[in-house]
Amino acid sequence: MKNTIFTGAGVAIITPMNEDGSVNYEALGQLIETQIANKTDAIIICGTTGESSTLNDEEHKECIRYTIEKVAHRVPVIAGTGSNDTAYAIHLSQEAEAMGADALLLVTPYYNKTSQRGLIAHYTAIADAVNIPCILYNVPSRTGVNIAPETVQALAEHKNIAAVKEASGNISQIAKIFALCGDKIDVYSGNDDQIVPIMSLGGKGVISVMSNIAPLETHTIAQLCLDNNYPEAAAMAAKYLPLANGLFLDVNPIGIKEAMNMTGFPAGKCRLPLYEMEEEKKAKLRRILADSGLIK
Repeated sequence: MKNTIFTGAGVAIITPMNEDGSVNYEALGQLIETQIANKTDAIIICGTTGESSTLNDEEHKECIRYTIEKVAHRVPVIAGTGSNDTAYAIHLSQEAEAMGADALLLVTPYYNKTSQRGLIAHYTAIADAVNIPCILYNVPSRTGVNIAPETVQALAEHKNIAAVKEASGNISQIAKIFALCGDKIDVYSGNDDQIVPIMSLGGKGVISVMSNIAPLETHTIAQLCLDNNYPEAAAMAAKYLPLANGLFLDVNPIGIKEAMNMTGFPAGKCRLPLYEMEEEKKAKLRRILADSGLIK
């Protein structure tokens, strides 16, 4: 059994942008403080929701450094350092470790993809190069490659591979990971609409988009699961299901940034090629936010 990085709700935090498209560090700092004040259990910086794919190398490193310094050990900071180039993922992972990251989030290689044997070699090479816990990130809808449960089982033997963020949406596959791996690897839900089912199987929590705008509510759903109060957790998850789904009316993180802008938080726009949400979808999202009590 390995040490668990965190339990509960970790936020896949957005990267706020200024009007000119540069990173708005002041707003990022405000958001981090709001998250911690509302019981978020971990901060995940430079993930998909943080637009890591359009941050340049220096911005990527500076966002990680800024977050580590701002959080100041109050909750774990998990740095997104995955890449479809193993050598670059190793470089970025070592940089994040040197800056003081508590753990790494490593997406599967995208576009060039690889075989299951290639995934084992890729992740092993990164995990061998660092001395902090690594979280595998399985999101085949974006990357075009799925981590098979048997591959997770093989990787779970590595001392530095501590968890998997499962965003495949395939509950049967996730159940098989638990069956094959037992307590050798932790599982986090990568989807806000699957917190309760995944945690009921033994998951430790969620890496959440919804936490950006509803941190206390997302934390509470996860905590109820940890407290084995699944009826109340399920009822609360059902209440916030329209919000969880509404944030994905467009490609993530378009929805969450639009929603946060609607609440008055200066999230800014997404960088191209992600583009502004259509007016019809904005109107629907605004209604969902109002129904959830997040705006008037």
